[in-house]
Formats: sequence, C-alpha cells, structure tokens
Amino acid sequence: MKKAILIVILLILAVAGFFGLKFYSKYYGNNIKKDGYVLIPHGADFKQIVDSAAKYVDSKESFMDVAKDKKMDQFFKPGRYHFKKGASNTSLVNMIKAGNQTENSFRIGDFGDVYQMVGKVSKKTELDSLKFVNDLNKIASEKGYNNAEDLKKYFFIDTYNFFWTVTPNEFFKKFEDQYNQFWNSERKAKEEKSGLSRDQIYALASIVYKESGGKPDEMKTIAGLYLNRYRKGMKLQSDPTVIYAMNKQSNFKDSIKRVFYKYLTTPSPYNTYANTGIPPGPICVVDKNSVDAILDAEKNPYIFMCADPARLGYHKFTASAEEHVINAKAYQDWLNSKNIK
Repeated sequence: MKKAILIVILLILAVAGFFGLKFYSKYYGNNIKKDGYVLIPHGADFKQIVDSAAKYVDSKESFMDVAKDKKMDQFFKPGRYHFKKGASNTSLVNMIKAGNQTENSFRIGDFGDVYQMVGKVSKKTELDSLKFVNDLNKIASEKGYNNAEDLKKYFFIDTYNFFWTVTPNEFFKKFEDQYNQFWNSERKAKEEKSGLSRDQIYALASIVYKESGGKPDEMKTIAGLYLNRYRKGMKLQSDPTVIYAMNKQSNFKDSIKRVFYKYLTTPSPYNTYANTGIPPGPICVVDKNSVDAILDAEKNPYIFMCADPARLGYHKFTASAEEHVINAKAYQDWLNSKNIK
C-alpha cells in the first residue's frame, strides 16, 4: 500500500515538474535567438507585432501565447524595442506594454540647410521627411519665421538621443531648450557688446566653422579676421559662402571641392565675394565653439588667410596683401599638384 502511494506521489511530482518546467520555459526561459529591434508604429495591430518579432524568437507561438495571456494584444505602446538575445517572453511583453523603448542616436552635423538634416534624421523616426518638414515649417511660422530653414540657428552640431516615435514638436523642443540654456546672461552681455545681431553672429559662426573645418584651435583667430574685414567695410570673401550659394542652387545635390574665379559671381545674398556685409543667415548648422569664437573673437591685425599646404586643415594669416599673394600661390600650386578640381 505504502509503495503504491509513493508511486502515485512520484507520478504527481513528475507531472507537476514537467508542466512546471514547461510553464517556466514558456514564460521565463530564453526565447530570443538573436539581437534586433522591433518597430511598432502607431496604429499597429497585434498581428503586426507578432510578425515583426518572429524573426528574433525561437518560438513565435509561445511569444504570442504569453502576450495574449498578459493582454498585450489589447494594450501595447508604439516604439522601437530592443530584443536582446537570451531574453524571455515575459520580459519582452512587459517591455512593450510599458513602452520601454530604446532611444536612437542622431548625429547632427554641419548640414547646409534644415531640410538636409531632416532627411537624415527622419530615417531614424517613425515619420517620413515630408511630415517632419511640414511640422517644422508650422513651428517656424508660429515663431514668425518664413519656414523651417529659419530655425537653423536653434540646432547645434552634436550627437543626440531620441525615441523612434519622437514628434517634430518634441524634436524641436529639445533643441529650443538647449538654445535657451546656451544663451545665458553672460553670452547675452557679450552679444550686446559685439554690436552684432543674433543672426549676424550665427552667420559669422557658420563661416568660422567651415573655414576652420570644425577645429576649435583656430576659430577665434578666424573670427577676429572676419570681424576686422566687416568693420573695415570690406567684403568678407569667404570661399565656403560661394560653395553654399552654388550648392543651394542645386538643392545640395552637387559637391564642390574647389572654388574657381568663375564661381565668385554666383548670384546669391550668401555669396560674400559678390556682396558686402554679413550674409542673411548661417551657411550651415554650427557648433557651440564657433558661436563662442565670435563672442570671444581674438583681437588681431589679420585681414587675409589662406590654407596652409604644409599643415593641412590649418591656415596662414597675415595683414599684408603682398604676403597673402605669396601664400595663395603656394596653395594653388599645391592644389594643382594634387589635381584637385
């Protein structure tokens, strides 16, 4: 009798263990065979989620069962979700229900215009570039600007994190907050002392950024040089402004590496060879260093600068027109020797 009871107990334990193990495996065991990201857009249905997850899970059926049991078929949040190898169905379902999506990294570079930037950024968001641009145009209009291009000064070169579901309003708000924090009382005092408008500061900062190649160690020297030209009533004669004027005409589809004399008459308010004064706006998105370079420009006698072939990325500075001619010829000879057109 005792032996029969023991056998029954062992059978019960075996069955319980079998189903217990099966339950644990289904809910808490590893069901992710490889890392990846599942995108759940607004308006998605449960089937779309399961189908998107299928390529990363070992058992689509077990994932679907756990999701239904936890009512994820009724309640889930859109987003970009990281499916990590070794994760369980329960952890995945809880992540999606809670909306714990993974941020995307965006690099804002020295884009010539806001539309270029949006074209790159929108590839990492749920929205297409047209929707993004239209919403930024609306934001610009509400601020009294013509269009999104007039928002260029709000953006700084850097790497930022955003969710895949970011809206244009949320996207811009991050930069607007950064812009307002940057323009603290100390910088505003320097701005007033400079005698320049905010738009002029950004326009000069963009020239300094392009001329320096983004390297901060020459920025203040270059800023001092261009302020010297501006205050003497000279044309700024910055090659990057010519490149910008030409690229803008082609919607930035062309790439010019060398400025020839024939380009200097390109009709554009941004062409500082054709026009006296500071351009009406920045020729690219800038970084904080270049704006600070204008506010803290070096006091120097320089009027001329020329790329230095002996130190690529750097320049020779002078106040002498004769010395500049020698420097310019050396650089042109170097370009010709490298067959740079």
